[in-house]
Amino acid sequence: MTVKTSFPAYARAYLRPTGVVILGLIQDSRAVLRLAACRTLRSNRLLVAAMLWALAAGFLGGCSDRPEAPKFKLTNLSGAEFGKALDLTDHHGKPRTLADFRGKVVMVFFGFTHCPDVCPTALVEMAQVVKELGRDGEKVQGLMVTVDPERDTQQVLSQYVPAFHPGFLGLYGDAGATARAAKEFKVYYQKQPVKDGDYSVDHTAGIYILDGQGRLRLYAQHNAGAPAMLHDIRILLKAS
Repeated sequence: MTVKTSFPAYARAYLRPTGVVILGLIQDSRAVLRLAACRTLRSNRLLVAAMLWALAAGFLGGCSDRPEAPKFKLTNLSGAEFGKALDLTDHHGKPRTLADFRGKVVMVFFGFTHCPDVCPTALVEMAQVVKELGRDGEKVQGLMVTVDPERDTQQVLSQYVPAFHPGFLGLYGDAGATARAAKEFKVYYQKQPVKDGDYSVDHTAGIYILDGQGRLRLYAQHNAGAPAMLHDIRILLKAS
């Protein structure tokens, strides 16, 4: 926000009408100096006052300058009051919370191993991002939280998730823990019966991205694409 300054009160108190008009023409200190050189100001008092006003305007305007906000391509969730916690178990059998990944940018995807296309696509894109980052990929953690804990056991996740990237982790919990994790990230999931008595799971298909301080920052909708995620994660890595 630029601070606007004016000088009418001072002008009316000390200057003649013609002096007020002249003062209105002054936009910056360079204009003041030009007017002074041409001797168009009627008094030293006007010159001093005008210079002080011009300098104050420049100073206050400069103080209002702020760095531009990052230009993300994904949905910006900075400041969101959700997505702050996970309390699950990884596919190695180790209890995990988001604090375990502090210092890394974290990509969190909710899905299930029987998913025919959406989940594999998301995990492939996440893996592509890490690969494109090169050595910086070591600063990024991919997580898949299963919304189908009945079928996605530790053994199943340990075979499925690392197949996309060896550093990715599959996270699971019982029905209650899964529900709490989904609620924390505002993720919808619901069983849907299919033929032969089997079932599928409808679920939110986006990827949540947290910065190195564990703050939820971005949401990549389904098919946002690896290039957009790569662009935004580079911004987060640079800022960390």
